[in-house]
Amino acid sequence: MQQYMEKDKLLVETAALAGEIMLVSGAEIYRAETTIQHILALDKRKHGGNVVLSTGIYLSLDDPEGDTITVVRRVSDRATNLNRVYEVNNVSRRLCGGEISLEEAYRDLLQIKKTIIYRPFIRNLGYLGVCLFFAVLFGGSPVDWLAAGLVGVVLALVMAFAKKIRFNDFCTEVIAAFFIGMTALGLKAWFLPDLHRDTVIVSAIMPLVPGVIFTTAIRDTLNGDYSAGAARMLEAIVTALAVAAGVGASMGLFQAMMGGAFPW
Repeated sequence: MQQYMEKDKLLVETAALAGEIMLVSGAEIYRAETTIQHILALDKRKHGGNVVLSTGIYLSLDDPEGDTITVVRRVSDRATNLNRVYEVNNVSRRLCGGEISLEEAYRDLLQIKKTIIYRPFIRNLGYLGVCLFFAVLFGGSPVDWLAAGLVGVVLALVMAFAKKIRFNDFCTEVIAAFFIGMTALGLKAWFLPDLHRDTVIVSAIMPLVPGVIFTTAIRDTLNGDYSAGAARMLEAIVTALAVAAGVGASMGLFQAMMGGAFPW
């Protein structure tokens, strides 16, 4: 009996860990629920159920002859990492297909959770690259490309600083958008008068735009997960408002600093 209880506990913990990693990494609600259900279904003698929301996971394994095992996981930090979603799906398929044991699956999931895919240097380089290449995509001049790259460097520094002092997402996005606007306007006013400030600012805020969150919200809604879809839609709206507020505040402050004159 003790051996069965330990195996059931490991099964529930494995399912919860898989769902948690997927939810944190930006997977759709139905995908996380399906993965958890497939893992719980490995025990044919018992009935497993789960409910996944955008902020948490609730799952249980019912034993007609014994106690019910219930696990609740709170999920607060979320990001987009589709590679982790793929890896968790791969582990789940191998486990359900009998290619690996439950212990191996749990160990693999722990490794996936701990793995850092992009080092800080690569992530910061990504900010620079996204800003620069969106300036190219939007038809900017070489001067705009240079300015967008410089603003990308500022964005990377701000994001690293905000992460270090643990700002929440809203404050981080407002501050990042504010410094994007101030840097772009300062470059045009004092160093690069020929640059197009709109192109530079729009290019630089692209790393902050909640496009993937908005798309996931639509998919959750279409799949019938209305609470999760509404929550993610609200998250996308709040992010967009934070970016708009930050850029707007920078433009207002810069205009006041210039005595009412604005570097159009």
